[in-house]
Amino acid sequence: MALVLWLIAVVLVVSGIAALFRRQIPYGIVLIVVGFLVGPGGVSLFT
Repeated sequence: MALVLWLIAVVLVVSGIAALFRRQIPYGIVLIVVGFLVGPGGVSLFT
């Protein structure tokens, strides 16, 4: 389960960074924050 959460977090953070480069600042920030919340190193939403 931790591996799945880690992969989801990586995808969210990478998508957030890509959104920042496309000038979609609010959307990118939300994706990065959600990625950090979902990740196993952060405050997981599923535990």
